[in-house]
Amino acid sequence: MQHYVCMTEALTDRPPLLTRVREQWDSIAAKLLEGGLAATTPDGLPDDHFNADVLPAITMCGYALFEAVSTGRDLTFDEVRVFAGPVAERHAEDRLPLQMLLTGIHESAQILLTEAAAIAEDDEMADMLDLGKRMLNMLGSITLSVVSAYTEVEQSIYHAEREARRELCAALIDGRPAAGLAARADTTIADRYLVLSLRVDVDASPVSAAHLITRRRRRLLQQILDELTSSTTPAVFDGVVGTALIPESSVDIDDAARWAAMTARLTAEFDADVHMILTAGVSPEHIPASVADGTELARLACALRRPSGAYSLDDLLLEYQITRPSPARDRLADRVAPLFTQPHLLESLQAHLKHGANRKDAAKEVFVHPNTFTYRLRRVAELTGLDPADPYESRMLAAALTISKTQEPAAG
Repeated sequence: MQHYVCMTEALTDRPPLLTRVREQWDSIAAKLLEGGLAATTPDGLPDDHFNADVLPAITMCGYALFEAVSTGRDLTFDEVRVFAGPVAERHAEDRLPLQMLLTGIHESAQILLTEAAAIAEDDEMADMLDLGKRMLNMLGSITLSVVSAYTEVEQSIYHAEREARRELCAALIDGRPAAGLAARADTTIADRYLVLSLRVDVDASPVSAAHLITRRRRRLLQQILDELTSSTTPAVFDGVVGTALIPESSVDIDDAARWAAMTARLTAEFDADVHMILTAGVSPEHIPASVADGTELARLACALRRPSGAYSLDDLLLEYQITRPSPARDRLADRVAPLFTQPHLLESLQAHLKHGANRKDAAKEVFVHPNTFTYRLRRVAELTGLDPADPYESRMLAAALTISKTQEPAAG
C-alpha cells in the first residue's frame, strides 16, 4: 500500500517525485561519493579507493530512506547506523581524519538536495520540502553514527596504543629495558630523541589522575604532540609536569616559530603559563639524566617567572649552575633570608638589581624618595652583610635571590 502522499500525483500522469529520484538513485549515489568524500581526501589516492565500502553503503542507505519515506516516516538512528557505523569504524581504524569524513558527508548531502531539486517540478515544492526534511534527519543520524564510531575506536585501539607508548616513555625515563614495550606499542626505539620537558604554572598540589582537569590537560597535550609528529608521541604527564620523547628525525628543533606556537597554544588551552625545555640529540641510555635536567630547568623557568615559551639549557645556564645543591648555595640563600620578612627591603633590592646605578629610576619603581631608597639599601647591607653598592657583593645578592626564588619551600 502506498502511504507517501504526493500532492500533484492526481493532477498529472508523471510518477511521484520520490519514485523519480529512486529511479535515478544509482547514478546519484555515484555523484555523492565523487563530489563528497572522494573530493575531500588527500591527493594520491586511487579514484576508486572508497568504492568498495562507501558506495554500497550510500546506495543501500538511500533505498532504505526511500522505503521509509514511502510509508510516511523517517529512518531511525539505529537503521542509519547499520549502514554508516561499519564504514565509519573502518575509516577510524585507517585514521582518516574525522573532520575530513564529516566534511565529505555534508558535501554529499548538499549534492543530494541539489539533485533532488533538479528532478522536482515547480508544482512539487511541498513534496520536495518533505523529502528534504527527511534527508536532513538522516544526515543528523549519519553524523551521530560516525562520531560514535570514531569515539569507540578511539577508546579501544588508540587508547591502547597511547597507553602502550606511555608505558614505553616511562620505561625509557626510568632507564628500564624497553624493547618489549616498544614492540607492544608497535614502534621502534629511536637512535636519538628530542626530550621535551614541560611544566604548567599551576598549583602543584596532588591532583587525582581521574580528575577532569587533569584528564583534559593530558588529552590536549597528547593531541598537540601527535599533531606535531603525525604519530602517537610517547609522553607522560600528570597535569602539571610532563615529558615527551620525540624521535629526532620527526621534528626540527630549530623551528623556533613552531615551538613558540605550541607553547602559546598550550598556555591558552591550560589558562596558565607553560614552560618547555628542549634537549636534542639524546640517546636512549642518556634519557634518564636528560629528563631529570629538563624537569629541573622547567621548574627553574617557572619559579623565576620567565614568560611562557620553549627554553634550552643555554637560556638558563647561570640560574641552573648556582642553584645546584652545595654548601655555598645554602649559605648564599641564608644571607638574604632576613629580607623575606621585610618586603619593602626585598623589593628595593630587586629594583636596585634591575636598574643598577640609576638610583632615581629604582626609587621611582618602588614609589619612594631617592634618599629613602638609599636608606633601605643600607639596611639590606646591615641585615645580609653584603653591600648592594659594591659591584661584587651586588652580584652575590643577585645570586642569593635567584637561589631563594627557586627553593620551593621559600617560594610559597
